[in-house]
Amino acid sequence: MKKTGIVIIILGLLLTIFTAVTFFTRESVAKIGDVNIIANKRHHLNWSPFIGIAVMAVGGVILWQSPKK
Repeated sequence: MKKTGIVIIILGLLLTIFTAVTFFTRESVAKIGDVNIIANKRHHLNWSPFIGIAVMAVGGVILWQSPKK
């Protein structure tokens, strides 16, 4: 359980630092005979840094509740 808690804390830290992801998809714009025109379309995926803080809190609770040896 300790490893899981640490991984979740690191994931929450990454979500807090990087609050957006940009990715591209290919979209067919026009097809005229044998000619196919393709354009890259940009997409943004944004989230609040508070989500990362909440994920870190969950990881902290898991780490705190893990059995002690």
